[in-house]
Amino acid sequence: MIPSSYPSKDEIARLSAGMLLEIGAVNFNTDTPFTLASGLPSPSYVDCRKLISYPRIRATLMDFLTVTIMRNAGFEAFDNIAGGETAGIPFAALVAERMALPMTYVRKKPKGYGKNARIEGVMREGQNALLVEDMTTDGGSKLSFVDAIRDTGATCAHTAVIFYYDIFPETISRLADHGVTLHHLCTWWDVLEVARERQAFTAETLAEVERFLKAPRDWQDAWVKAHPA
Repeated sequence: MIPSSYPSKDEIARLSAGMLLEIGAVNFNTDTPFTLASGLPSPSYVDCRKLISYPRIRATLMDFLTVTIMRNAGFEAFDNIAGGETAGIPFAALVAERMALPMTYVRKKPKGYGKNARIEGVMREGQNALLVEDMTTDGGSKLSFVDAIRDTGATCAHTAVIFYYDIFPETISRLADHGVTLHHLCTWWDVLEVARERQAFTAETLAEVERFLKAPRDWQDAWVKAHPA
């Protein structure tokens, strides 16, 4: 069912951040940082995959994501909702259901047998596809998915995520240079604000996380230098 009313963008961001904190999807550890896919350390980590196990929060966030997409891109802007393998698949399905649109998913690479496809489901030439993912850091993984969609003859000029890091200044321009606009519900800055309001972590931990968020590469370089392998 397509949502017909929705809160403001700022309220959506605040509520979304609060829900991620409520289910323990937000993790801060300044003593033993997490290792990102890049191999670099980070005192913050968010696991949006946990959302699929919380139906009330899951439903609310999918309503928020659907109305954010329609408000920003248009109510009749898309013909197909594509989920990126693997985390984007359930969220794409839920958004597609709300928008009454076909759903497909995009593999990270060809499956290596059969039709060797990257697109599963039906995507037709000339369709306008929306790429749905759980989150984005620097936008890099989105470009491969977008290219796979475009290889079918469909267009893809928008991607929507629940969580956007918003700490790497090149992300938006990197996507824009590829002809893609990013839509999101909340960022680390929203989470940090709500975490402080709720006293979800110690003041010292939040201060250290903020130092990382303001200059992530400097923080990573300093950590690696202080903790050689």
